[in-house]
Amino acid sequence: MQIASISNPTLPPRAGFVATLGRPNAGKSTLLNHLLGEHLALVSHKANATRKQLQLIVPYKPLNAQIIFVDTPGIHHQEKLLNQYMLSQALKAMGDCDLALYLAPVSDDIRHYEHFLELYQGKHILLLSKIDTCTNEQILCKITQYQRFSDTFLELLPVSVKRGFDKEMILRTIASHLPFSPFLYDEELLCNVSLKEIYKEMIRQSLFENLSDEIPYEADVVIKTFEEGAEQDRIFAHIIVEKSSQKGVVIGKGGSGIKRISKCAREKIQSLSTKAIFLKLDVEVYKGWSKQRETLKKIGYDFTL
Repeated sequence: MQIASISNPTLPPRAGFVATLGRPNAGKSTLLNHLLGEHLALVSHKANATRKQLQLIVPYKPLNAQIIFVDTPGIHHQEKLLNQYMLSQALKAMGDCDLALYLAPVSDDIRHYEHFLELYQGKHILLLSKIDTCTNEQILCKITQYQRFSDTFLELLPVSVKRGFDKEMILRTIASHLPFSPFLYDEELLCNVSLKEIYKEMIRQSLFENLSDEIPYEADVVIKTFEEGAEQDRIFAHIIVEKSSQKGVVIGKGGSGIKRISKCAREKIQSLSTKAIFLKLDVEVYKGWSKQRETLKKIGYDFTL
């Protein structure tokens, strides 16, 4: 469904940050890409693929609103430093947001939502996601279970990206709960990060898409050089892994793995760019990088931010 493109200038502007929260693989990034209409948030069936906050800016003109969705890592608890960093990103989004969306897959035990309520007591909308995986009777049963929390959430909305959902209704519901405020970003912006960071995420998604079963989620990407030209962007990046055996898996027999990842990544980047794309990928071993605070900081995961 197309969002109405005619704004209502007689309405006072609304704007606010909307934290998108849930357990790993709840469908947060997939939902946001559909609401934005662009593929900017990393989507992977591998748990904990999202590492950092990403702000995606969606206008809703009928209510003269600017919705700033904050994509976050899944709420989970593990001892590794990388996991601690990811949880800190989700908790920070909770503290900074004007409104939260909590995605609860219809198959989830309700105790996960109860845990969320222990962490966050603010305004939120509960989205019952992945309803295409259940029968209507099962969906109604799950909605009934959540009704005992009706005094904690503003709305309960069942959604399925695969089956299709009412994008207009969801955006209107979210916008109606935002504070009255001037717009916080330029109306032409789609997100708050650089092209370099977006390209990095597209390379990382290509890695997971092609080698998700063989490579642990700790694999990452570091862009060593990014050269923007008038007609071509040149990207030189390293895929980093923790073990030499993982490096061999990424490269593949006769270089087949790295070629497949490069082709996939280049196509994703090209779909977003009007310029030609040159991409050169190498693979490096950073032993134990996900457990080392200084190494994490060097590649972009700064606990002090």
